[in-house]
Amino acid sequence: MKSGGGRGFLESTVTIAQGAQVAVHEILKMGDARLLRVAKPVAQFGTPELKALIADMFETMAAAQGAGLAAPQIGVDLRLVIFGYQKNLRYPEAPPVPPTVLINPQIEVLDGGKVEGWEGCLSVPGLRGVVARDDRIRYTGFDADGQAIDRIADGFHARVVQHECDHLDGILYPMRVT
Repeated sequence: MKSGGGRGFLESTVTIAQGAQVAVHEILKMGDARLLRVAKPVAQFGTPELKALIADMFETMAAAQGAGLAAPQIGVDLRLVIFGYQKNLRYPEAPPVPPTVLINPQIEVLDGGKVEGWEGCLSVPGLRGVVARDDRIRYTGFDADGQAIDRIADGFHARVVQHECDHLDGILYPMRVT
């Protein structure tokens, strides 16, 4: 697929059952009250339902040529985000971001200060805005199987993580436009 998504991208990120069907979901748009809710923590890892949801999210993100997607954007009230791409038509100058499933994330701000940058959102189609984000962060959480994730990110990678995690707290980027 053009966005660097699709099944090959997905299989490198989460194991799905042979022959499993994936679906492209409708992405909720700004104005839908479900986008403003605080998502609930994921309680069980490694379940077929969780893996199917993640597969659907990657397929949905790829179809929309996104850099990331949060479960609340498809109407699922869970603290789950995905992100990553090799090349992205929406952000052609951005360096690759590793494909990641991040469940129950926590973000710690590191040195580097805030940097303003343009953002868009699959839930806010056709608009972009300048948002100040922390330039260097550590993010922790879990993958689909409950294995711990602990990474440091900077630049656009850090911006994507913060943007997607905002969705888990009912925050859309226009609420942060400077």
